[in-house]
Amino acid sequence: MLATVVAASLVVAFGFAGAARGATYKWVDENGVIHYTDKIPPEASDKGRTVLDKQARPVKRIDPALTPEQRRAREAEEEQKRAAAKVQEEVARRDRALISSYTNEAEIDLARRRALATIDAQIESSRSYVAQLDRRKAELDKRREALGDKPVPHALESELAGNRNEIAKTTQLIEQKEKERAVTVARYDADKVRWRELKAVAEANAASAAQAAATGTLPARAGPASTNGGSRM
Repeated sequence: MLATVVAASLVVAFGFAGAARGATYKWVDENGVIHYTDKIPPEASDKGRTVLDKQARPVKRIDPALTPEQRRAREAEEEQKRAAAKVQEEVARRDRALISSYTNEAEIDLARRRALATIDAQIESSRSYVAQLDRRKAELDKRREALGDKPVPHALESELAGNRNEIAKTTQLIEQKEKERAVTVARYDADKVRWRELKAVAEANAASAAQAAATGTLPARAGPASTNGGSRM
């Protein structure tokens, strides 16, 4: 070990005395011994090393090879970063669409009323249809009850089954539309809150730019407001 360290010191001190014609590598083995070689032996190919020039100055650092666990951890970290960047990009896109779609809050309210009017019309139409089906079901039930112990005609039984199925299907549609209505209300409420935030930032930046133009200084820009919601865009 002493001989290796002394030899290495001599190489560094004399600038490798012209012995190194190409890159020289400085690396440490598993025993902590420092080596200076012009080639990396196969058994040390996965170790970290520093590339030195002819004057023994470090020019590049090569990190050791990652273990499978380290590689998986790095890949997971990089995937998280990509996912976070994608979310940020989508939020920025929605913000741009939101601020460019409305010039004031009244326009947001108008858009919400129109969206809700469409949903409400669908709900009302479906409820009217269910009421019609219920009336027909009552008529069919009376006809079946009037038969007493007599066999129920296939046509009557088939119409009753179709009636019940249609009532269930339309009732489910109404429930879906009511959920859609609640989501729409929440979405437009979030849009209005976010629009106010973006508008405040835009106005602050405009005021800063105007002040900077008047004083001849660089404007201080307000950053985009953070959000946990999203616009409807």
